[in-house]
Amino acid sequence: MTLAFASSSLADLRVDGARLWQSLMDLARIGGTEKGGVCRLALTDLDRQGRDLFVRWATEAGCEVRVDAIGNIFARRPGRDNSLPAVMTGSHIDTQPTGGKFDGNYGVLAGLEVLRTLNDAGLQTDAPLELAVWTNEEGSRFVPVMMGSGVYAGAFTLEHALSQQDRDGVSVQQALHGIGYDGKAAVPPAQPGGVGAYFEAHIEQGPVLEAADTVIGVVTAALGQRWYDIVLTGVEAHAGPTPMPLRRDALLAASELVLAVNQIALAHAPNARGTVGWMDVFPNSRNVIPGRVRMTVDLRAADDATLSAMDTALRAAADAAAAARGVTAQVEQVVYFPPQPFAPALVQSVREGAQALSMSAMDVVSGAGHDAVYLARVAPAAMIFVPCKDGISHNEIEDARPEHLEAGCNVLLRAMLAQAGVAA
Repeated sequence: MTLAFASSSLADLRVDGARLWQSLMDLARIGGTEKGGVCRLALTDLDRQGRDLFVRWATEAGCEVRVDAIGNIFARRPGRDNSLPAVMTGSHIDTQPTGGKFDGNYGVLAGLEVLRTLNDAGLQTDAPLELAVWTNEEGSRFVPVMMGSGVYAGAFTLEHALSQQDRDGVSVQQALHGIGYDGKAAVPPAQPGGVGAYFEAHIEQGPVLEAADTVIGVVTAALGQRWYDIVLTGVEAHAGPTPMPLRRDALLAASELVLAVNQIALAHAPNARGTVGWMDVFPNSRNVIPGRVRMTVDLRAADDATLSAMDTALRAAADAAAAARGVTAQVEQVVYFPPQPFAPALVQSVREGAQALSMSAMDVVSGAGHDAVYLARVAPAAMIFVPCKDGISHNEIEDARPEHLEAGCNVLLRAMLAQAGVAA
């Protein structure tokens, strides 16, 4: 379904940017930190408070609210024909331990502002609209990440998700019950066609838009990801008596592999990424040659062929580093997210929305995982990015300009109306 913005009333329709900003600041007070960020971990009492505030706002906006068995919240604004698949938007309100005000929260409250704006204008859509708050997107307290949308899309079972435990042994099921969000609505995996379209607005969490002085990122795809646990095993020995040529130094091999990961990503530019984010050295003593190193590798790329080529290059680099230094290398892939292209028609809808509003826009690829990645498995999906200051996110100093947030929300409004239609 598409909608031409022919009438002046629709063409001039805009969200209330000040109201959107105030809602973001109000939500940010729940779990606010001294440095200006937010710590609101999934399924804690602070998460309950944030959820309660959202439910109150959604109810005041005239929405029907339901909660499913994994704690996802859905606020539904009825359409003229409620038999039509809903046009959905959403994101998450759980944060990192040192999170910011906008990651996830912007997508939820931009969706709420769209509904409020339609209420103010007295407009009814042909298809119903739904706003989702997905459970445990960040994965800071419970794994897997993007839990609520993953269950919804059938990436893993409800039973598996409910059984996961935090570091204190508290299960997801116990935590949901503890905050009163163990919903009664069933969570069968979403069926293709059950959602007419899904849009997610988000801060970019990277520096590309700001560097290009561009307001709207038209997200064409999300990078695929392969994560690895690697163990390099040599022989620990005394740092003094052991000559350099006779050493079997696991850390030296690991250091060469770190450089190789960087080179692998550079060799597959522009959208490849390679990161060593964690390393454990044994025995970690000043005068002992390291005998074992455990490390992680994170590879990302926009297409599966590139990601597979990077996988091959990583394994070859690990073997080469191990052979050169007389150590052994064990490489285990622990996570695989295939690259996820977004629906061309919805991507074009975002692009046209920015053009109609005379906003600068550019095509971008998301380097991070988002709930939209799972929704794209069961429905047409697209994302809208806006800049964040210095590209910083997952940090208490995360920041975004109010006018950029408003601009992204106006693009979201037009994109959703283009799919849902407006009742005559």
